[in-house]
Amino acid sequence: MPEHVLPADIERSSMRIIGEELRSRDIVLPEENAAVITRVIHATADFDFARTLFFTPGAVQAGAAALSRGVDIVTDTNMARAGVSKPGLQKLGGQVFCFMAEPEIARSAKEKGTTRASAAMEYAAEKHPGAVLAIGNAPTALYTIADQIEAGLRPALVIAVPVGFVNVVESKERLTAVCETYGVPAIAAMGRKGGSTVAAAICNALLYTAADMLDPAKRGWQ
Repeated sequence: MPEHVLPADIERSSMRIIGEELRSRDIVLPEENAAVITRVIHATADFDFARTLFFTPGAVQAGAAALSRGVDIVTDTNMARAGVSKPGLQKLGGQVFCFMAEPEIARSAKEKGTTRASAAMEYAAEKHPGAVLAIGNAPTALYTIADQIEAGLRPALVIAVPVGFVNVVESKERLTAVCETYGVPAIAAMGRKGGSTVAAAICNALLYTAADMLDPAKRGWQ
């Protein structure tokens, strides 16, 4: 028989196991970033993220504060969009968007000879200039965001966690360098690892922090 069957019990046990394994590896998480790091490990079962997640100073606080004001989230995949907590958004008054499948984005990308991810970030900069940008797939989205920040865009937070082998490492390095230069809060998974699951997990950690929902009981779970 399973040890637990109720969602809240499963999550609490998972977090306890994560804590024990972190201690066994002599990893001490910075308190201000712990909720995000443990949520990502919970979503991936990958303890490498305890060492590879990068935070600009105050990034978690800035992201949670923005979401508490009802700031919207824009993602680069519908998978990440689907994974973001709708009860958390509802409690705080925000929304989550993904423009990748919009016909006008496809037309814009074709006309400009660029990717839909890049066109979607240009559209997001116009329609949601102060949003939380959560990128889990497309390095070209990060390059576009970096260019936009240099041109004056100020997102509430950039979550830079694409996964893969081509332009992934380089795009994260450029994005984080630009964010540090211009004082834009950023959270990034340095290296090749990441993905839509990681992007959604970071968003949820911030939403749960902002909405006082880190305990699953406060999400209405049994």
